[in-house]
Amino acid sequence: MTATDLLALLPWIVLAATAVVTLLAVAWRRSHGLAAGLTLAGLALAFAALPLAASVAPRPVTSLVIVDGYALFFTGLLLAAAFVVGLLAHGYLATPEEDGPYPGGSGTGWGAEFYVLLLLATLGGTVLVASRHLASFFLGLELLSVPLYGMMAYRRGRERGLEAGFKYLILAATSSAILLFGMALVYARQGTLAFGPGGGLSEAPSAQGADPVLLTGLALIVAGFSFKLGVVPFHLWTPDVYEGAPAPVTAFVATVSKGAMFALLLRFFAGAGPQPFRPLWIGLAAIAVASMFGGNLLGLLQNNLKRLLAYSSIAHLGYLLVAFLSGGELAATAVSFYLVAYFVTTLGAFGVVTVLSPGGAGRDADRIDDYGGLFWRRPWPAALLAACLFSLAGMPLTAGFVGKFYLVAAGVGADRWLLALALVVSSAIGLYYYLRVVVAMYRRPEEEGEAQPGAPALRSTVPLAGGLALAALGLALLWLGLYPSPLLSLIEAAIAGLI
Repeated sequence: MTATDLLALLPWIVLAATAVVTLLAVAWRRSHGLAAGLTLAGLALAFAALPLAASVAPRPVTSLVIVDGYALFFTGLLLAAAFVVGLLAHGYLATPEEDGPYPGGSGTGWGAEFYVLLLLATLGGTVLVASRHLASFFLGLELLSVPLYGMMAYRRGRERGLEAGFKYLILAATSSAILLFGMALVYARQGTLAFGPGGGLSEAPSAQGADPVLLTGLALIVAGFSFKLGVVPFHLWTPDVYEGAPAPVTAFVATVSKGAMFALLLRFFAGAGPQPFRPLWIGLAAIAVASMFGGNLLGLLQNNLKRLLAYSSIAHLGYLLVAFLSGGELAATAVSFYLVAYFVTTLGAFGVVTVLSPGGAGRDADRIDDYGGLFWRRPWPAALLAACLFSLAGMPLTAGFVGKFYLVAAGVGADRWLLALALVVSSAIGLYYYLRVVVAMYRRPEEEGEAQPGAPALRSTVPLAGGLALAALGLALLWLGLYPSPLLSLIEAAIAGLI
């Protein structure tokens, strides 16, 4: 490995070194503030190293990873999202109920280990977006998944958190086994573990589109992807995990974990796409339609905000599949922009849940009833949550509107009229349950009934770190909705070598 290779890998090296340093620091002095500071500093340094890596891109580093504009763009997105999650987690974990003496130790800092897990999971996601080999694909996936088991069950005294961790553990192990079997079948037919432009699939002759062994292997790999993305019919874990996991972890799963997998899916089929494999394309189209309608219809029945957002995420991954199945440069642009908009919007929505949750061993402020009349008590968090919900619904002047416009344009441009129509109709259905939350927040207090039994008292003050994160997300939400041109130009440059 040369010095140029090390320069290309600098963001990943910084991120891995930060995880090691934070782990040693936690072992030496158990301090929640120290661990959070090291984590945020390391994420910022890794982000700052991206221009240095870009100076030598595109560059393949061994046969496992490639450092190109696409990998660097999504690595930056994942690092930024992890930074926001770190800010939100700092105030969420450092509560009077939790920040007490560590059992069997001394000092304060019960939440310190959380940041080591956060760094490792982020590293796994960034490895995924740079992968061009099935071996690095699997290693990155495991590096992303294993820390999530602990993050989901991290809060003491929460049975639902333990349940979420166990459910994710079982289903993640199942999906990994399915992925490995699919990889073995693809290797048996293709004779190579490489994928993406110049890989085995992009060079597969059209006649192999009907090869039953190759089709079976690809179908198993797509099933593994679908488990991680939480699309129908592989979605059953999503609402339970979203509800049971701590709010910052839910935000991480909804953005970094799913975003990294979808970015990898786009690279995996780059060049050939799923079109040469007609049965596979039909299966993915059915998954997309089922996810769009299933997610939105099931969301109508929810009274828990985190479960509602879980079903919303199922629908949004279905929207992304519409553009993915359309193929072409516009599709890659639409997927990339929509992922950015989805990250900003979802982090904002879960961020409000995080900063309002009281902490301790009790539940998060995740029931819709908890937000009754919120605007009259806490106008700024209520306004941001409403803006995020409107963006998820695709209302004008928000990032979500521009993102959905590009998704529909990609579908129509490729003559995928039925998929585009399904996207529009299902989005209209989803508007209802977003408005339910908004109406509850803006209803006057005197119109509210008695507080629900077991409702948590919302946090009296917004933590400084969380407040800064929410302010930045709110500005980004409006900026992407009003002036998306700079981001679109950056995306077009990033995907130039992918298509």
